[in-house]
Amino acid sequence: MLAFIARRLAMAVGTVLAAVVISFLLVHATDSSPGAVRLGTNATPERIVAENEALGWNRPLPTQFLDYLADLVRGDLGTSLIDGRSIAADLADRVPVTASIALFATVLSGVLGVFLGVTAAVRGGRLARVITTGSGIALSLPVFWVGILLVYVLALQLGWLPATGYVPFSADPVGWFTSLLVPVLTLTIGGAAIVARTANAGLRQALAQEHVRTLRAMGTPEWRIRYVHALRFASLPVVSVLGIQFIALFGGSVIIENLFALPGLGQAGQAAAASSDFPALVGVVVVATVVVVVVNLLLDLVVAALDPKVRAA
Repeated sequence: MLAFIARRLAMAVGTVLAAVVISFLLVHATDSSPGAVRLGTNATPERIVAENEALGWNRPLPTQFLDYLADLVRGDLGTSLIDGRSIAADLADRVPVTASIALFATVLSGVLGVFLGVTAAVRGGRLARVITTGSGIALSLPVFWVGILLVYVLALQLGWLPATGYVPFSADPVGWFTSLLVPVLTLTIGGAAIVARTANAGLRQALAQEHVRTLRAMGTPEWRIRYVHALRFASLPVVSVLGIQFIALFGGSVIIENLFALPGLGQAGQAAAASSDFPALVGVVVVATVVVVVVNLLLDLVVAALDPKVRAA
């Protein structure tokens, strides 16, 4: 197990380093420069050259990269070219927004999806067909369309929840929770459908295994066969799907954050790209990569704990 963890840690560090290198090189491959972005379109070429010199843009590329890497190790992501604010401080406020939405949507998708998938596999018949058909319909619905529909029903018609906006937890815990509900429900519908199909297929396959027939022949209670032995076997693909869902939701949050006016990481990345704020854009990429790599590492460890064959691979 220790060798497995060491291999995964080495891969995680390599992935983060590769993301930093690629982002850094892509920024320097653009036609623009930080001096031009900071001074605006009305600046003279002489002023832009002087500003780039002051910002260290004209130094050798390896020197710039090593200095940037040293700052990263200290947790310094630089300052924004637009407003001069610390990028690390800005992203520290934004990451919890995106992480909360992705985490709550993943957990809710897991609970609802596993319940529906297990019910379909155990009960079968018409109920299973209804769940399978419903999950197929849910998967075909565009996320932005589901979000608009939920806003119209839950916020505009019923007035139960706010339509858009975000309330920090420190300001109002109840307001924070209600401000996240509609975005989370929007993401949960499709996510639960994927988990339901995965859990249904996994449990059906588990119940058809030879050792399950052996357990029945030994007189093991049916509930124990289904919800202990078979469900453990079916949990592997479900855990993998949930991990991938969280990564996808965290990395692809820009649509939901724009739809519900949430100050998250996706919105920060879009704003940085639109304004050519190079340091902020690289900071978003680095932070998102670190979160995704850490989650992927934890997912590998959970799967390895559930399946000894993975540790030996």
